[in-house]
Amino acid sequence: MKSVTDQFRQWNSLSCQYGGTSTMPTRCVVCGSYHSTQDHWRLMAESEMPQNPADLIDDLAKMRFYKPEAIETADAISQAELRTALFVSKVGKGSPKRERLVRDLIDLAGGLDQAFGAAFGPKAGEFFSDAQRISQVTRRKFLQNIAVGAALVTLANCADSAEVADDPQGSVAGAPAGSLEKTSLKLAFLPITCATPIIMSQPLGFYEKHGLDVELMKYASWSVVRDAAIAGELDAYHMLAPMPIAMSLGLGSTPFSIKLASIENNNGQGIAVANKHLGNVNGPADFKGMTIGIPYDYSNHNLLLRYYLATGGLDPDNDVKLLILPPPDAIAKMSTGQIDAFILPDNFTQRVVQDDIGFIHILTKDLWQGHPCCAFVAAQNWIDEHPNTFRALNKAIIDGATYANNPANRKEIAAAIAPREYLNQPLPVLEAVMTGQFEDGQGNTFDIPDRIYFDPYPWKSFASWITTQLVRWDYTSADKIADGGREFFLTDLARELALELGVDSPEEISRIEKMKFGDFDPDKADEYLKEQVDKFGV
Repeated sequence: MKSVTDQFRQWNSLSCQYGGTSTMPTRCVVCGSYHSTQDHWRLMAESEMPQNPADLIDDLAKMRFYKPEAIETADAISQAELRTALFVSKVGKGSPKRERLVRDLIDLAGGLDQAFGAAFGPKAGEFFSDAQRISQVTRRKFLQNIAVGAALVTLANCADSAEVADDPQGSVAGAPAGSLEKTSLKLAFLPITCATPIIMSQPLGFYEKHGLDVELMKYASWSVVRDAAIAGELDAYHMLAPMPIAMSLGLGSTPFSIKLASIENNNGQGIAVANKHLGNVNGPADFKGMTIGIPYDYSNHNLLLRYYLATGGLDPDNDVKLLILPPPDAIAKMSTGQIDAFILPDNFTQRVVQDDIGFIHILTKDLWQGHPCCAFVAAQNWIDEHPNTFRALNKAIIDGATYANNPANRKEIAAAIAPREYLNQPLPVLEAVMTGQFEDGQGNTFDIPDRIYFDPYPWKSFASWITTQLVRWDYTSADKIADGGREFFLTDLARELALELGVDSPEEISRIEKMKFGDFDPDKADEYLKEQVDKFGV
């Protein structure tokens, strides 16, 4: 039997084309790395442990603990990056979810130093004063960094607490998400105040805040947006609230599954009449024989106008002429006498007053208080393929809508959406719409703060009322609309995203809708429809 020493001598005598085996890397039996076991114990021996850190690193590199590329990378790391990495490692406690949350918070503030500097730095008060002088956006950023700094301190002090809950989007509110399937997006809009959250989220930075690069695509009419959606030319869309129901059912187009993710605006529409009728239009019956512009068949404009005219004994299909026209064409058609009236977003109703070609007869809020007009929507197949991106985009728009819903921000927003690439409207017109302080062209001045507002919550009772009207005016039949069309409104998701943003959101999914000619109870939709037809005869 050969001794162990003899076996080792046999191994040492082996050679190959690359030279003797003594020059080949061997795996350490102690730690598994590629260096000799003897070198491992020599390095670990206190008497031979290098005292100079540089010598220690050199020894570790020779023993292949570190690759040369890793050392080069380390040399390039700044002190700020090292502090951030150490902080993330300490606070993350080995949890990938926790580390992701910490990194997202740091990214949101623009860096670890910025977060702690804004919250606790010696010049925090001075910075805040400067922010007040500079702009609302800067002030918001400063306050955001204070919140981030406080959140990071809380995380650092709760090492033994439960893990951070899963975030399905892969990020905290406001921070870029690493799991987004797509970040460069094309989003359709029409140049109307109803699109305010979708438009303002670009110049005011809400898309960027949520890790998205959005290109806004301007369209003139709803039918063109519909066709572009079906053709797959866009990622998501600004649409009228009834359009997801209509398109999904195949009304006016091939069936195409669309979901309404959040509401863009409430109220904000009106019926404007040409000046030649001033003094002669006092109610719905006075519209008999007129040509009235509407933006689209499947719009709340059309449905509310029909609802209103019917209360005056008019049959909208026989007693008036309803003309579909792109909203931007309305002013020219009224000024040239091609239409007598229109029902459109208030930036157009107010424009006829400024241009002295017409007057405001009634605001749609007086027909249905809090009604939806436009919405952010996406195709079901796109949602399925981009679930995280869809959440981030919806969240950004809900974030923007929440900011727009604060009356104190309305003038800032009016200025942001006024330029040519967006609404291309005079600032005084937009301010009159957004603030609710306006003249009606009949010698009256009003201050109506809720002339338009921006609550993104998509009540399912909205869908219920819309479907009763689609049935009433023979666009479809009740048997083709399951559950009153409520399946097309993603109410639960909107609530979830709002809560992630720290925004209060209703627990209920439906409510009683306040209507001028009889309130609507979504649980009694069939009875409501019958009562309306019986009462007004159409």
